[in-house]
Amino acid sequence: MKHMMMLGAVCAVLAGGAFAAPSVERGEYIVRGPGGCGNCHTPMGPDGPVMAQELAGRLVEANDMFTAIAPNLTPAGAIAGWSDAELAHAIREGLRPDGSLIGPPMPIGMYRGLGDDDLASIVMFLRTLPAVENDPGTSSYNIPLPPAYGPPVTAVTAPVAGVTVEYGEYLATSISHCMECHTTFGPTGPMLETDLGRGGFEFHGPWGVSVAPNITSHDDGIAKYSDAELAAMITRGKRPGDVPMLPPMPYGHFAQLTDDDLAAIILYLRALPPLPDKG
Repeated sequence: MKHMMMLGAVCAVLAGGAFAAPSVERGEYIVRGPGGCGNCHTPMGPDGPVMAQELAGRLVEANDMFTAIAPNLTPAGAIAGWSDAELAHAIREGLRPDGSLIGPPMPIGMYRGLGDDDLASIVMFLRTLPAVENDPGTSSYNIPLPPAYGPPVTAVTAPVAGVTVEYGEYLATSISHCMECHTTFGPTGPMLETDLGRGGFEFHGPWGVSVAPNITSHDDGIAKYSDAELAAMITRGKRPGDVPMLPPMPYGHFAQLTDDDLAAIILYLRALPPLPDKG
């Protein structure tokens, strides 16, 4: 009852007083599907995600710039003491209730575009998770973090769902945040204005080194693949010829995409301005 009352309050805040209709089912689809939240927040074992500890937090990345730890999102974690509005604020704007900033690699710059109903649905679903006792630790940064990721976000209306470029863009940026990893990085992060979708970022892990490929419509990018081949790459992690692709792309999460959502994402990728690979 407490969370239902809080959810009503957060809906009013997020929708600027207008009626919103979030649901646990929609939140589950986003979190376990295209949002890929478990790719960072679920502990990993030798055979992949440890689903008995789903979203209980883990060490994500340790390098010279930072040690990034995804927190426990179950009711046994710190967020259990946050209101629904505070949790929504942390997800979309990267600010905890105490005013501290959530640092990378959490893609707050992308999540700022989350629609109000989708954001409230995510919060609603997270409240249903079983409690898992796990303290993954606290992130630390050797790089300066900004005071905020931008001005306060008041309300966001997501595009109408459908097989359209507009909705595909919403899915690929604000929900799946594909464009963060697949955009060339500069000194301050992905260069979205000039190198959107060009790729090139290196990921280091137990698998070795994987490089985010060019996903623009240039010949160096996805132009050489059919829609069916792209769908298999996104949802199964298999290139033509059944050649396996490397982590950390969350293929298992993307396998949950509905046919229409997958088609919308591919439609959006086809519409990206072509950019050749950087030499």
